[in-house]
Order: sequence, then structure tokens, then C-alpha cells
Amino acid sequence: MLIYGAKAWFATILIKFSDKNSTAANLKKAEAIFKKYNPEYPFEYHFVDEEYAKKFEDEQRTGMLAGIFAGLTIFISCLGLFGLATYMAESRIKEIGVRKVLGASVTGITALLSKDFLKLVIISFALAAPVAWWAMNAWLKDYSYRITIQWWVFAMAGLLSVIIALITVSYQAIKAAIANPAKSLRTE
Repeated sequence: MLIYGAKAWFATILIKFSDKNSTAANLKKAEAIFKKYNPEYPFEYHFVDEEYAKKFEDEQRTGMLAGIFAGLTIFISCLGLFGLATYMAESRIKEIGVRKVLGASVTGITALLSKDFLKLVIISFALAAPVAWWAMNAWLKDYSYRITIQWWVFAMAGLLSVIIALITVSYQAIKAAIANPAKSLRTE
């Protein structure tokens, strides 16, 4: 028979040990007192911090797995973004060559190739942020002591996603922008 609530604590004694003695010495004293008044039962003890840590093992494991899969997801999305940027740069190679011949700067061409990707990243963040806020609030409701998620967390996540996308796309955009326009226009 399981007992819940206040009655469940009748079989438990919570003891705060003195810091003057070592834990082993404190446990020996507690065991001697326990055996003196209750010799029929074994002396079993658990530390509160260890019990509390066991309570959150699943959450720590979930957090670790979420971190691993988030990193893997970011890596795969960067590979896809890089491939898409490579394809776009190759398909617009003649346009880039004409722009360079007409005096476009490397910065201008890089911005031209990167802005479409940044628009998509910002739109996807705008769609994902409310869903993430809702999911995090639903998850945090289960805790007795909880925090509210601040707006700057989402702002930093959005900024970080834009920076990662910009770094991923910029390599290919700069490579296309500094290419010799004579090679791309030779076939015309």
C-alpha cells in the first residue's frame, strides 16, 4: 500500500547535520541513535541533494539530446543552405559577370546574392519564434518554480540564425563575386 501526502513523511526523518563534524561522523552518530530507539529496522539514509539530482536526470538527458539534435539540425541546414547558395551562384554566373563588367562591387554582388537567403531566414524565424515560445511555456508550466522566457532570448536566437546563414551563404557569394567575369562571359 502506497501512502501519499503528509502521511508519507511519517516513515522519514529529515536531519540537518552540523558542519563541525565530517559527514561520516555525523552518519555514525545518527545510526547509533536510530539503532537505540528502533533496533528492528535497518538504518537507511539518502542525501537530499542526490535525491533532488535523480529527480532531474530525465530533464538533463532530454536537454543533452536536444542540444545534440539541435547542433546536427543546424549543421544539416547549413549544408543545404550552402548547396542552395552554390546552385544560385552557378545559375546566375553570367548575370554576376555582366554586373562586374558594368562596375558592381564585390560587396554589392555579395549583398545581392545573400539578401534572398536572409529574407527566408527571417521569415522562418518569425514563424518559428511563437511556436517555440508556446512550447517552452507549456514545458515550464510543469515545474513548481519556473521562470518566464525573456524576449531577448528570442532576439539572440534570431540574430544568431541570421549570422549563421550569412556566414554560410557569404562564402559562396564572395567566391562568385571575385571570380573573373571574362571566364563566365566567354561563351556569349
